Amino acid sequence: MNIDWDALRTRAVEAAASAYAPYSGLHVGVAGIVDDGRLVLGCNVENASYGLGLCAECTMAGQLRLSGGGRLVAVACRSGAGDLLMPCGRCRQVLYELGGPECLVDTPSGILPMSSVLPDAFGPEHLPA
Repeated sequence: MNIDWDALRTRAVEAAASAYAPYSGLHVGVAGIVDDGRLVLGCNVENASYGLGLCAECTMAGQLRLSGGGRLVAVACRSGAGDLLMPCGRCRQVLYELGGPECLVDTPSGILPMSSVLPDAFGPEHLPA
């Protein structure tokens, strides 16, 4: 699948406009391509109880599942100003679960597979039968 990274990044910035970020002021958007070609988006949703806030990748995960599932093949995360943002550790695990080791992620080091972004990760395929 040919990924239009510029378009994916643009959609992530657009998604950031929907963020709810009254505490940090950091609007985050994420855009992902699914193995069937669909685009899924997410934005961060903060909460006064910081631990209850949702990262953009988590809301995107919900959209992926609600819109038919599938596997993520490419993900770009941006601030509302267009700055590249790296998913946090929790979100790297979410992306690994839903995209696997070959899912591509836009990083400061270039486009990398999840296996490089989250080395030695594990998912449900590693659970005993």
